[in-house]
Amino acid sequence: MAADLHLHTKLSDGSVGIEDLIVIAHKSGIDTIAITDIDCLAGTVRGQVIGKRYGVTIIPGVELSAIDNEAGKQVNILCYLPDAPDRLEGLCRRTSVARKRAAQLMMLKVASRFPVSNDFIISHASGSTNLFKQHIMHALMDAGYTNSIYGDLYDALFSHNSETNILAPVKYPDVFDVIDEIHEAGGIAVIAKPVENDNFDEIEKYVEHGLDGVEVWHPSASDADIEALSKLCKKNKLLMTGGSDFQGIYGKRTVTVGSCLTPDEHLDKLLSYKAKKKRAQRKAEREAAKAAAAEQDK
Repeated sequence: MAADLHLHTKLSDGSVGIEDLIVIAHKSGIDTIAITDIDCLAGTVRGQVIGKRYGVTIIPGVELSAIDNEAGKQVNILCYLPDAPDRLEGLCRRTSVARKRAAQLMMLKVASRFPVSNDFIISHASGSTNLFKQHIMHALMDAGYTNSIYGDLYDALFSHNSETNILAPVKYPDVFDVIDEIHEAGGIAVIAKPVENDNFDEIEKYVEHGLDGVEVWHPSASDADIEALSKLCKKNKLLMTGGSDFQGIYGKRTVTVGSCLTPDEHLDKLLSYKAKKKRAQRKAEREAAKAAAAEQDK
C-alpha cells in the first residue's frame, strides 16, 4: 500500500492529535505514514505504539527547518529512519528556541494591536512544542477578527510585502549542517516541498553534499513539476517520496491524509536504502583494501 510520508500533528503546526491522525489514516485505508512534525521528534515513539493498535505502520521522521544562506531561501529537510534520533534533539532544540523568541515578539505586537492577551494566544498552542503563525491566527479567529486562518488578515500580518507585517526573523541552521546532522544520526535526508520553497535550482548542489532524496509528490507540485523532479531524481539516483503535508485546519490548502502518496516501489526503496548503502560502502572498502594490498605487493 502506498504511504503518506509527510504529516503534522498538534505537536508542531498541525491541528490534529497523534491518535486522531492515525485513525484518519486507518479509516482512509492508508497503512503506512510518517509523522514529520517541524523540528520535533516527540511524536514518533507514541505514534508507533498507537499505530500498532490500528495496524498502521509509523515510519520515524521529522521535518527540519534550514536556510540556504547563499541562495537566501528557506529549505525544509525531511529526515527518515534515524538510527540515533536523540542526536537530532540538539538541532531541534536550538531551532525551537529561536522560533520561540520570534513568536514572543510577534505575539507582543499582536497583543498591542488587538484586545487579546498573551495567555489567550498561547492557549491556542496548547500541546504544541512551539507557537506558530497558525496559532496566532486561530486566536484572532476566536476573537472575531477573521473567519479563516489564511486570507487578508494573515497576509497583512505575515507577508513580507505587507507594510503592517509583524514578522520577526528566525535564525535557522544552515542547510548543509542539517544534512550532515541527519547523516550523523543515521537518517535519510530528503528535501521537502521544493516547488513551494522554490528550491529546484539548488537541489543538485545539495546532492553534491549528500542529499538522499526529493519529495516529488506534494500538493504544491503540478504534473509538470512532478515530471521535472522525477527526471532530476533518476539522473542523480535519488530517492523519491511523497506526502500530503497534512496540517488539518492549519494547512494553506485543503488536503486530506493520503491526498499525496509515495508509490509502493519508492516506499520499498526508502525502507531498503540504508542497508543497500551499507552494502555498497562495505564493497568499496573491500575493493580499496584489495587495491592497497596489490600496491604493496608490487
